[in-house]
Amino acid sequence: MLRLEFAMCPSPTVSEQAPPPRVQGEPVEVAPGVFVIADRRVPIVPNVGIVLGADAALVIDTGIGPRNGAYVLEQAKRLTEDRPLYLTLTHFHPEHGFGAQAFKGEATIVYNRAQRDELHRKGAGYVEMFRGLSPAVAAELEGVRLVDPDVVYTGEAEIDLGGRTALLREVGPAHTVGDQVVLVDGRTLFGGDLLETRMFPITPFFPPHDTDVDAGRWIDVLDDLLALDPEVVVPGHGEVGGAGIVKDVRGYLDHVRAETARLRASGVPVEEAAETIGADARARWDTWDHGEWIGLAVRVFYG
Repeated sequence: MLRLEFAMCPSPTVSEQAPPPRVQGEPVEVAPGVFVIADRRVPIVPNVGIVLGADAALVIDTGIGPRNGAYVLEQAKRLTEDRPLYLTLTHFHPEHGFGAQAFKGEATIVYNRAQRDELHRKGAGYVEMFRGLSPAVAAELEGVRLVDPDVVYTGEAEIDLGGRTALLREVGPAHTVGDQVVLVDGRTLFGGDLLETRMFPITPFFPPHDTDVDAGRWIDVLDDLLALDPEVVVPGHGEVGGAGIVKDVRGYLDHVRAETARLRASGVPVEEAAETIGADARARWDTWDHGEWIGLAVRVFYG
């Protein structure tokens, strides 16, 4: 299990007992033409998507570093049988996109403008921060290069894969400034780290590297995703499910927001509020992992 430890100015570390952050296993079909390489609940490993059309295919996220990117590319090529490839990322964070270099020249890489700009501003700092998480994470970042997209869009972009359509939509700022969701054929939603299954959602408040998380707007984005009424939901981490995943994350964030407002109005200091709300949330969502993120959510809502 992922274990993060935080100082007063948060700087995460990963337990050295955690498995290496490797994308492994074969793609599994979760909807017609939509495949997922599951994260297996391994820290710093995302759910990776491969969407197969008659004429082309779209890969969603790469894993961290060149080795993971090469593995995802290999699996995509095996599935697609020489169809042209597209690559897009749910957001710029290292475990989701710092394997993109394996796709340069092999696929058309598509980011939204905010995501591209956020990578430029924060990418190098995140490389250094993630290298400090553990030796296993640092090993995956050996030789990493940050790559620019071939295509940049704003708002929405639709990719016709041949009998299957992928709608890319920028929805940030929320988890990050450049958050993007992917909706396949109007029914399968890739939510990135706006969504986790049976995990407290990741609130990336990491001064000085990153302080742009907008937890209030995150809730609004989740309302918009619920309005899409997706049949299949692929979270950034954790098991694939349905719209209940979106409802669960929204309910948690709304609870933390309400409790934070109540305690702050009563003059409770942020550290005491984080401890109180953390204990309560762990009891309410007692099957969820990674309670270390609760305190950061409280700090973000206090801000």
